[in-house]
Amino acid sequence: MDEINLKNKLKELAKEFEEKTDTKNEKPAILTKKLPHTNDKLDRSVNSLHEFLDYLRICIKYQNFDLEATRRENEFLRKFFEESDS
Repeated sequence: MDEINLKNKLKELAKEFEEKTDTKNEKPAILTKKLPHTNDKLDRSVNSLHEFLDYLRICIKYQNFDLEATRRENEFLRKFFEESDS
């Protein structure tokens, strides 16, 4: 193969690569392929967030219950000690 043919082949090859790397057509194709994976990941994230919020609600309810029980206990003990001092 002589030098001129080699240069021509390289130019043709470079043109093919330029056509293959057309970003306007490539990006939607890549995004379309990634879409099911992205949707699954988003669904898992939303489910995880719901579970965390449910757990947080339970923790808040328990803390509220514990606070009320402590208040009742403190009130009872104050009355008990006031009566025992009298």
